[in-house]
Amino acid sequence: MNGKHVVVVGGGISGLAAAWFLSQGGVRVTVLEGSPRIGGKLLATEVAGVRVDAGAEAMLARRPEGKDLAKAVGLGDDLVNPGTTNASIYSRGALRPMPKGQVMGVPSDVTELARSGIISPGGLLRVPLDQILPATLVRSDVSVAAYIRARVGGEVLDRMVEPLLGGVYAGRADMLSLEATMPAIAEAARSERSLLNAARQISQDAPKQAGPVFTSLRNGLGSLPEAVATASGADIRTGVTVRELRRTQDGWRLVTGPVPRPEVIEADAVVVAVPAPAAARLLQTEVPKAAAELARIEYASMAIVTLAYPVDAFPEPPTGSGYLVPPVEGRPIKAATFSSVKWPHLANDLIIVRCSIGRLGEEALLQREDGELVSLAMAELGEVMGVRGLPVDTRVTRWGGGLPQYNVGHLDRIARVRAAVAVQTGLAVCGAAYDGLGIPACISTARTAAAGILGGLDT
Repeated sequence: MNGKHVVVVGGGISGLAAAWFLSQGGVRVTVLEGSPRIGGKLLATEVAGVRVDAGAEAMLARRPEGKDLAKAVGLGDDLVNPGTTNASIYSRGALRPMPKGQVMGVPSDVTELARSGIISPGGLLRVPLDQILPATLVRSDVSVAAYIRARVGGEVLDRMVEPLLGGVYAGRADMLSLEATMPAIAEAARSERSLLNAARQISQDAPKQAGPVFTSLRNGLGSLPEAVATASGADIRTGVTVRELRRTQDGWRLVTGPVPRPEVIEADAVVVAVPAPAAARLLQTEVPKAAAELARIEYASMAIVTLAYPVDAFPEPPTGSGYLVPPVEGRPIKAATFSSVKWPHLANDLIIVRCSIGRLGEEALLQREDGELVSLAMAELGEVMGVRGLPVDTRVTRWGGGLPQYNVGHLDRIARVRAAVAVQTGLAVCGAAYDGLGIPACISTARTAAAGILGGLDT
């Protein structure tokens, strides 16, 4: 592999992970990132002197890719477990505990659901009908809303499933793909008559002794990109936008820089690790079929308002990890995470809260000024938690077009993208637009992309 040069377009965690995997194959790697910094949606900055994630703040611990990469780049001792993951849902005027045994908001125990009080007595009566209604066997991809509503009614969909999906995708259940966003439920939907029974089986089959579901890093997940970049040994260039990608006789040519003063970079292979709209523009000339499919992937925007309060601002300090808010409640805040409770190492005599704002279609809300978003978050905590007084520090982080929407047909669309890209020697794609938004899923796509490139260069 000596002398082979691979360019990775995109310096988010997917692109950086691809660079690291490529470096293990002995090739020279250059990473080109259009923004002034690497890391993409992973960023940690100080709030009231405490380093707190401004983007993703947890990754699945039961998928190995994230933890394994952290250990490989020297951050194994920095992995931390949550103090609690007990969350609530704000429904019908009060915070109510998440029912035990739920699967992405789908209840597995009607008694637990009733005890939570999340849905109304009338909505609760509808749920057991799932066990006597004719089967709703799913033969092709459908929206989450269509299947869940048919089996257990609209209230479970609106008050349980919607807020959980909104927390991950900032999307809408009537558009999101059942196959892509709830694969275990989708598999059951192909053969099981009862969704309740299927959810119960999925819940019972979940590993009980596999340790915490989530993990993070002591200095925030925002510390992962720099560690991966350093360990990769790649030439990392920020503020470099790739405007054109063309095949050459021996590999690929990338054109960067301003139009009057273009810079040309030659590579034996290229990994495209940017969001779908940017990937579509880059692939338009050489892989138009893939570009057309990627251009159809929608993205949702959101903002995170982080507030640091003295402990005595809360009448009762929170004990759970946070709460979710169903869209039907009509509140601007869709979720609140008590970061200093969820991650005890952040406490520092303060209660740090991250409030998420914005779902697909709520762009007008996100156009408000930072101060207005802070006021909305403060009002939310005052009404729901009884918080008094002003925070000692605040931070507003905006993620415009940050979350790809896995709408109905997503898996087939990605299969078509990969089939079109596979025809091109020395080209691969990876990132959050493909197989999952979480960090382990992004790293998995990076590993697959790097393996394909290394295999092609070796032939």
